[in-house]
Amino acid sequence: MGYPLRTIGLCGRRLMVERETLALILILTFCIAIEGCHSPKSDSSPTIEFTKIPPAAQGGRERVETIAGRVKNARPGQQIVIYAHSGQWWVQPWAERAFIPIKADSTWSIETHLGFEYAALLVDPDYHPQNTLDVAPTQGGAVALVRIVPGTGTPQLAPVGSLKFSGYDWSVRTIESDKGGLSNLYDPENAWTDADGALHMRIAKKSGRWSCAEIFLNRSLGYGTYSATVRDTSQLEPAAVFSMFTFDDSTSDQHFREMDTEIAGRDALNKNNAQYEIQPLYIPGNLFTYSTPPGALTFVLHWESGHATFKTLRGRSAGAGAQLVSEHKFTSGVPAPGKAMPRLIFFVAARDRYPMQKPSEVVVEKFEYLP
Repeated sequence: MGYPLRTIGLCGRRLMVERETLALILILTFCIAIEGCHSPKSDSSPTIEFTKIPPAAQGGRERVETIAGRVKNARPGQQIVIYAHSGQWWVQPWAERAFIPIKADSTWSIETHLGFEYAALLVDPDYHPQNTLDVAPTQGGAVALVRIVPGTGTPQLAPVGSLKFSGYDWSVRTIESDKGGLSNLYDPENAWTDADGALHMRIAKKSGRWSCAEIFLNRSLGYGTYSATVRDTSQLEPAAVFSMFTFDDSTSDQHFREMDTEIAGRDALNKNNAQYEIQPLYIPGNLFTYSTPPGALTFVLHWESGHATFKTLRGRSAGAGAQLVSEHKFTSGVPAPGKAMPRLIFFVAARDRYPMQKPSEVVVEKFEYLP
């Protein structure tokens, strides 16, 4: 006995719906599987995250803060190296303690001296950190990744002392510097003027280290003629160096627009105890050395577009009739003034054979500038 035709029609339609539903499910499942096969793989490139950033401030050994972060996808053996930017990029906290291990939970932290910017480098085991860098560190070679962030808050300048000398207002350095290849302290007590207006600059022991003296104008003077008259320096030690130089803190990419005239004590190996410089010194022709006689000397820099002429003269005048000791003109690599300010410094230089032995002093009788 057969089923009624209406019943058979309903069953057929139900079967067709079920088949269509099953086919749709199979198609969706296939599409999901295909999408899964073609979905992008998880990114295994390393990343650096900062979890604690110190304030933006001019550097110095007087204050340190914690800098911390996290690294993802670091390879075995890789570590973190931190640089702080203040004038130059300084490795933190010291060159001998530059490598920061990455912990099991991928975090890292270290005490750093302050800077206006901070750079975290993810480095391989064969990386050799430099104590300072003139330009920001970049990725490449043994440096797998670099992340640079500004310090937090409004930038803070280091405190400075002040004094008046030769009719100008000068600031006195208070923070550390590595000029001359040594990390020297600087103390405002090492620079003062006497009753006659002469500037005294001293190198003295403080906390077991040498502390030095540096003063700088609080404004740029630009092109023109700069001169400084210094009393007899013939008794200086080889490691004690006096310099008049130009410097622009804001232009590390232009070697700080630095030009120097320097004089030091003599040593047994070199007859020349003085020199004129344009930075960087590794470029041939940027250094000229000479020998100075005893007695008062006047150091002169005449700076014009594309030319820097250095002179050293006997006595206390650069005028007509003054006896010329040395003269040299640079015509290549001479910087434009920008914000470069004149500076006077008395510091301890790295001298392996002749390290500094005792306190020392120079007397600068006057400083002059003519536009």
